[in-house]
Amino acid sequence: MTTKFLWLSWFFVFLKPSLVINGHELPGTWGRNVVPMPPGQHHLQIYVPYFLPPKVGVAELPVTLQPGQTLELEYRAPVFGFSPGALGVGEQKWNGLGITLGISLGLLALVCVCCGISALASLVE
Repeated sequence: MTTKFLWLSWFFVFLKPSLVINGHELPGTWGRNVVPMPPGQHHLQIYVPYFLPPKVGVAELPVTLQPGQTLELEYRAPVFGFSPGALGVGEQKWNGLGITLGISLGLLALVCVCCGISALASLVE
């Protein structure tokens, strides 16, 4: 299982993902995590422990493993902390990217407007 976070969510550098397999919690790391499991039905949950809320980016997935099967999964932590994470086979999407970019662009526009008003006010004097 590969776990990732987008650089816009830089605070995840200081946190580690938690893997919960059939109710048993395991410490994870950003990047590749190899978790040997016996064949059969399993329930996976991944999240990033945080302060408030205590679990950020929760993602769950039921998996069935055959004897000798290897399963490659990808988990992507959300870009916006209150969005769910993404977990599955293959490349996953960045949940919360749109709202994060919207908020960031809105703040940038607000700063530009304030600087423009300040510049115009200094020219008028």
